[in-house]
Amino acid sequence: MNVTLLTVLVGVIALLTAASLVGFVLEIRARKPEAVATVRNLNQRIGSWWVMVIVFGGALALGHATTIVLFALLSFMALRAFWTLTPSRRGDHRGLFLSLFLVLPIQYVLLDIDWYGMFAIFIPVYAFLMLPAVATLTGETADFLARSARVQWGLMLTVYAVSHAPALLMLDTGALLLSYLVIVVQLSDVFQYVWGKLIGRHRFSPNISPSKTVEGLACGGLSAIAVGTLLHRLTPFSPLQAAAVSAVIVTAGFFGGFVLSAIKRDLGAKDWGYVIEGHGGVLDRIDSLTFAAPLFFHITRYWFTS
Repeated sequence: MNVTLLTVLVGVIALLTAASLVGFVLEIRARKPEAVATVRNLNQRIGSWWVMVIVFGGALALGHATTIVLFALLSFMALRAFWTLTPSRRGDHRGLFLSLFLVLPIQYVLLDIDWYGMFAIFIPVYAFLMLPAVATLTGETADFLARSARVQWGLMLTVYAVSHAPALLMLDTGALLLSYLVIVVQLSDVFQYVWGKLIGRHRFSPNISPSKTVEGLACGGLSAIAVGTLLHRLTPFSPLQAAAVSAVIVTAGFFGGFVLSAIKRDLGAKDWGYVIEGHGGVLDRIDSLTFAAPLFFHITRYWFTS
C-alpha cells in the first residue's frame, strides 16, 4: 500500500479511536435521558464509521479490482433497497431485473477495463433508452411515465453516480483521490451532526430532514472544508484549490443526502433499510456520494489530470 495512503488510514483510525473513547466517557457521565439518547446515537454512528474505514481501507489495500467489486456490491445493495421502498408494478419487473443483473455489472466491468468513453455514456444513453423500451413490451400503460422515471432515477443514483467514486482509480494517484473524497464526504456528515447537536438552534428544513440545522450545516461544512484543505497533499490541488474542491464536495454531498431524504419522506420511510445499526441501510451511508462522486471525478479529470 502507498505510504501516504497508509499514513492517512492510520490517522483516521486514531481519530476514530479518540472519538470512541470520548463517546464512551460521555455516555458514562450523561445523566438526563435525552443526553444519554444523543450520546448513544453518536456512538452508533462512530461504530458505523469504523465499519466504513475497515471496509474501504481493506479494499484499497487489496487493490484496484477489490475496490471495484466493493463498490459494485454497495451499488447492488443500494439499488435493491431503493426498489424495496419504491412502488412498482408487474410491468416494471423486467427492467428491474435487467438493471440489477445486466446494467450494473456492465457498468463496473467498463470501469475495470478503463473504458472511460463507454463508462460515461452507457447508463445515461443506452440503459435509459433500453429500459423503457423493454417496459412497453408488457403492454402495461398505467403510470408508465412515473414508473419509468423511478427505474431510471434509481439506476442513475445508486449505480451511475456511485460508480464515479471507484472511477477515480482510472486517474493518477487514484487511491489517494478516492480516500480524499470519502474522508471529506464522511467528515462533512460527522461535523454537521456534531455541530448541530452542540449549537444547532434553527431547523434547516423540518419537512425533509428534521435533525439538520443551519448552524450544523454551516459549521460542519466549514470544518470539512478545513480538513480537505489540510489534506491537499493527497491530491494534485494547491491549498486554495483544495479548499474550493472541498466546498464542492461538501455542498454536493449535502444535497445528495438531502434529495434522498426528500424521497424517503415521500415514500413514508425513515431509512433505506437496516443493514448498519444506528445508521440505516447502505444507501443511507453512501447517499452523500451520489452527488459528490460524479462532480469530484469530472472536476479532477478535466482540470487536474493530463
